[in-house]
Amino acid sequence: MNKINWNFDNTYSCLSDAFKENIDPIPVVKPELILINKSLAEELSLDFSKMTNSELSEIFSGNLLPEGSNSIAQAYAGHQFGHFTMLGDGRAVLLGEHVSKKNKKYDIQFKGSGKTAFSRNGDGRAALGPMLREYIISEAMNYLDIPTTRSLAVVKTGENVLREKNLQGAILTRVASSHIRVGTFQYISARQNFDELNILFNYTLERHYPEIRDAENQALELLERLIEKQCDLIVNWMRVGFIHGVMNTDNMTVSGETIDYGPCAFMDIYDPKTVFSSIDRMGRYAYCNQPAIAKWNLARFAECLIPLINKDSNKAIEVAKQKINSFEKQYEEKWIMMMKNKLGLLNSEKTDKSLILDLLTWMHQKKADYTNTFCNLMDLGPKKEVIYNDFDFVNWKKRWKERIFKNDNSVKKSIELMRKNNPLVIPRNHRVEEVLVSAEEGNLEPLKNFLDILKDPYTKKQNTLYFQSFSVPNKKYKTFCGT
Repeated sequence: MNKINWNFDNTYSCLSDAFKENIDPIPVVKPELILINKSLAEELSLDFSKMTNSELSEIFSGNLLPEGSNSIAQAYAGHQFGHFTMLGDGRAVLLGEHVSKKNKKYDIQFKGSGKTAFSRNGDGRAALGPMLREYIISEAMNYLDIPTTRSLAVVKTGENVLREKNLQGAILTRVASSHIRVGTFQYISARQNFDELNILFNYTLERHYPEIRDAENQALELLERLIEKQCDLIVNWMRVGFIHGVMNTDNMTVSGETIDYGPCAFMDIYDPKTVFSSIDRMGRYAYCNQPAIAKWNLARFAECLIPLINKDSNKAIEVAKQKINSFEKQYEEKWIMMMKNKLGLLNSEKTDKSLILDLLTWMHQKKADYTNTFCNLMDLGPKKEVIYNDFDFVNWKKRWKERIFKNDNSVKKSIELMRKNNPLVIPRNHRVEEVLVSAEEGNLEPLKNFLDILKDPYTKKQNTLYFQSFSVPNKKYKTFCGT
């Protein structure tokens, strides 16, 4: 087994039973390896060269557990669409923390590995389509330079799972800095055991923020760090038109990584109110609402930290509120800077914000494609899009060019900045659906070709144009959780 070079630490599984359930993945009938992420394996210092696909299938299905692993299901809670619920890994098992040769620690988790104590009425399994979707989107996010969990492998189980109909079963191997969530803190906080809360807090510092050990108020400093990380993360989502779709508190990590790619999708036509998720009927997690929801989730995190911030709860609440209320200003500043980068605006002018907002207003009114509009400004978009001949856009573009030339800025530098911040290729919704259908029918070539183009989204290639086209109107496209 250690031909692969697994090197497990398992610190989380050493915590008390309040944090987890000790459980092994449930074996599957006929595992079949579908995808293996060799570049990620290299980053993890794993070596698959001495393993057959059959052996890898046994490993990544959970039929053959890695040496040194100590599998658990993690306990956590969450506000799901605003309603608090005690949850936990209902269809996932954490094998442990693998340590790479560079001494970096990674959670290795099987998703779809069978029932746990937290499954409630679920079957603990996952379907092939949603697991492939998570593989595609998580890897795309990584190459878009957005903090994210990643996908190491997908294995078919040889068993069906019943959703609206019988679907092919599958298990995804997910890799993360950790799976500690805002919801993990909520779960422990709800137990009203200060010792357990202190254990989780100290574990989190040791795992992710050892540099704040010397802070005067460690809990307040942790809150501040997470506010900053979530600001950066949401700004990045907005940069590429990503809509998470299910921003419950159990889907916000303390590491600042994007997690849980269920009903997520990327926006084509620009509309701030875009919602794809079939379960988000009120638009709570619409594109434009993501910053506000992030702030709301952070407030729930702050509530958990109150006993650690100050023994006097009133004083703790007051200083926590001040930190949470700083989110909006921080986000606004980071968002404007992000949009300036997308437009290649160096230095600062008083008119920058209005220039940005005027473009977004035009995009919304004319139903312009979000990604391709910025590609057009770089002269790297599809050439036949007549929308960019629109009178108002042409006038706006004149203003933009005048702004580019101000302050003796180099046009070359502006374009370089734009090319670093504007992807040419995103996982277009209709392309995702196309490759998923093909993969479910047994043809993996379109999926592999798609993954290949997503590895270099900022560079124009021979087939880039094919993946820039969009065809599915936002309002007709729906995504599903897959549970």
